[in-house]
Amino acid sequence: MHIQQDGDGAEQNSPDFYNKLTASLPGIIYTYWLSADGSEHRYPYISRRVTDWFGLEPKALQKSADAVFGIIHPDDLAGVGESIQASARNLTTWKHGARLRLTSGEYQWFEGHSIPERQSDGSTLWYGQFHNIQQYKELEQTLRESEAEHSYQAGFQKLIANLSKEFINLHFGTIDECINELLKKIGQFFGVDRAYLFTFSDNYQFMANTHEWVSPGVSALLDRQQSVYIGCYQWWQQQIGGMVSHNKVVFIPDASELPDIAAGERELLERRGVCSMFAVPVKVRGRVTGFFGVDSLRQRRWREDQGDLLIIVSGLLSGALERHNLEQKLLSQSIRDPLTGLHNRRYLMPRLYEMLGRASRSQETFAIAMFDIDHFKQINDTLGHLAGDYVLTEIAGILEQQTRGMDVVARFGGEEFVVAYSLEQSDDVGRMVARILQAVRDHDFEFEGTPIEVTVSAGIAAVTELPRIPSSPDPVIGKADRYLYLAKQAGRDCFVDASGTYR
Repeated sequence: MHIQQDGDGAEQNSPDFYNKLTASLPGIIYTYWLSADGSEHRYPYISRRVTDWFGLEPKALQKSADAVFGIIHPDDLAGVGESIQASARNLTTWKHGARLRLTSGEYQWFEGHSIPERQSDGSTLWYGQFHNIQQYKELEQTLRESEAEHSYQAGFQKLIANLSKEFINLHFGTIDECINELLKKIGQFFGVDRAYLFTFSDNYQFMANTHEWVSPGVSALLDRQQSVYIGCYQWWQQQIGGMVSHNKVVFIPDASELPDIAAGERELLERRGVCSMFAVPVKVRGRVTGFFGVDSLRQRRWREDQGDLLIIVSGLLSGALERHNLEQKLLSQSIRDPLTGLHNRRYLMPRLYEMLGRASRSQETFAIAMFDIDHFKQINDTLGHLAGDYVLTEIAGILEQQTRGMDVVARFGGEEFVVAYSLEQSDDVGRMVARILQAVRDHDFEFEGTPIEVTVSAGIAAVTELPRIPSSPDPVIGKADRYLYLAKQAGRDCFVDASGTYR
């Protein structure tokens, strides 16, 4: 989560915006700030669940974090402080567990994970979350009642810790790899034949197998289980209802003994060789979006707490998917222009660097066309800024319609737009830009019953025009901008490239 700050660490973004994004997450999302000398600390942002769980107010914590440290169990307080100091000193990920006092007065275990970042004034800012791990602690205590259980639990906890670490260090675009690795490790640990993840359609009438691991010699079913219609399976629909309404785990100890109402389900499972199975709901933003499951193709005895252990795994999956979805939304918002929906300069520049890299390595060429709406200030001055916004969004739509999927379309700023064209030998950028200019001329711009005459001017620069491939996109952008200026000087509603002016 990106938090903009002023000099004293105060949050600059709307709290309501982040509260809505974090409301359905299972833990507490926060940023924690510690001054360079360690004398001051506060939470510039902390989600509203801190009030529900501990009775603490986020506004008060924005001024001082003392109240949070006041609810830490006395036996755990020193360890928390030392771990924070070590994280600040070495800029290493902070991960620590401690007992915290709930509003009821009961202490429960919580675990936090956050990434530190050094600020310009020497202070440290952590971005992270902490969540309730009381059920894990209680489960751990139960399993430690015997030596065998202790060994088993240690192995399971180690597995979950390693998987948690992988998800915590998750980078954009790698979640599928992490889920596949989780299914493999869980499948091997429990000795099952299949481990998989399914997603439901919004109306729970279809489901699709998105990830699957199978043990050696077992047939994979992933490709055959896409968009499976399940509306005809009455018993399974009842089980889905239990997942959605009560977070219920579905356990089939013996597929051959399913009731008559589940004759279709029994036949399907037997056809696939499944003797027994578990299905555990997976939630994203508070809604059951699918389930995590394991199959056994042979008769076996399951642990009495098997469902509980699988719930922990499902919780890990849910948390990772929720975080991934939130990050994707935040990323999309950071690289999209909120008015037009086009990509912005933050997205454009890395794509141009990629194009430069390909041009340098494999002589792939590209060109930049910079567009500017003619007399845009006059539109704002005469018809108002809402009319100007309307024209901007219409121009954005035309650019998207007139460009290819391989091209990058971005709002560069104000009334300027950029299209980066990936070129093949037969491509004629001038012709493509001319089509855009003509599409703008032909478009009926009308705001609140008033027609608006709109044209655009453009400048086109190809990377091949430069004496050598530059190290940054600035020279190509600069050349396109100069050509755009010449198009304006030539009377507008035209484009200029290295060959001259075209109307």
